[in-house]
Amino acid sequence: MKKLTWRNLNHILATKTEEEVLQMLNEEKAGTQRVVVLERLHQRYNVLRVSRERVELLNGARRA
Repeated sequence: MKKLTWRNLNHILATKTEEEVLQMLNEEKAGTQRVVVLERLHQRYNVLRVSRERVELLNGARRA
């Protein structure tokens, strides 16, 4: 991944899908391994993953 500013990284992450963020995370892990970038990518990936999982969980739930 090319060098980004913090602001640009956050702007880009807002437009990426869960799969794209995971790909970015894996590329960073295989490449420069910047701790703050890895942490931010992981944070965003978890937000997207948890949102998807919650929708999946609630779609199968009964309404009380």
